[in-house]
Amino acid sequence: MIFQNVIWAITLTGMGLVALGFIYAVTQAGRPADAAEAARAHRTSTTLRRALFAALLLLGIGIAWASLRPFPIPAQHAPLQAAQVVDVVGHQWTWDVSQTHLMAGEPVEFRVTASDVNHGFAIYAPDGRIVIQTQAMPGFTNKILYTFLTPGTYRIMCLEYCGVAHNGMTAELDVAARGDKS
Repeated sequence: MIFQNVIWAITLTGMGLVALGFIYAVTQAGRPADAAEAARAHRTSTTLRRALFAALLLLGIGIAWASLRPFPIPAQHAPLQAAQVVDVVGHQWTWDVSQTHLMAGEPVEFRVTASDVNHGFAIYAPDGRIVIQTQAMPGFTNKILYTFLTPGTYRIMCLEYCGVAHNGMTAELDVAARGDKS
């Protein structure tokens, strides 16, 4: 089942339960109550509110855990244990890439920073889709961990307008198949 459809079903169920609560409250609003009935209704509503709060809290924690568990950004202040490390510095209007020949199937740690202004560091696959991206900022190094699965020529492009020659700010990575000596 698609995760988005599960979330949608949970949301609709929650909205239905809230609607039923409102319907119950509206139907009970016109009834006269004696003291014992009022005390019972107060206990029931307090119990219901506490249970609903606990259910919503657990649901929120569950959704946050399920959606953040596969978070794609690695720890920024620890070594990433990558087989290949590439240092990237963005300058107006070029990328300084320490290594452009990489091996497919082995993790690559990209350490991305900028020397002047913010740049948007993006790697495009040979078919033109973005495979990974981050910000290149002066005074800060972002780390990205990525494993190229398909050999080919990948393009690095800037995604954030950084001045007059922004459109020419590109570089290339050659990703070779494992065991390929080219």
